[in-house]
Amino acid sequence: MTATSATSSRARARTGGPQEDGPKILEHVLGWTLVVVVAMLITQLGLL
Repeated sequence: MTATSATSSRARARTGGPQEDGPKILEHVLGWTLVVVVAMLITQLGLL
């Protein structure tokens, strides 16, 4: 690792947002699971 790449990676601002290297497939699966559960709840309650 060169000195330039080490300082440039340290100089990057961290904003506190979501991490870019997280498991995106897990987020998609959990999101669609939530959609299906809410849809089942709505149909069981007779709201649709």
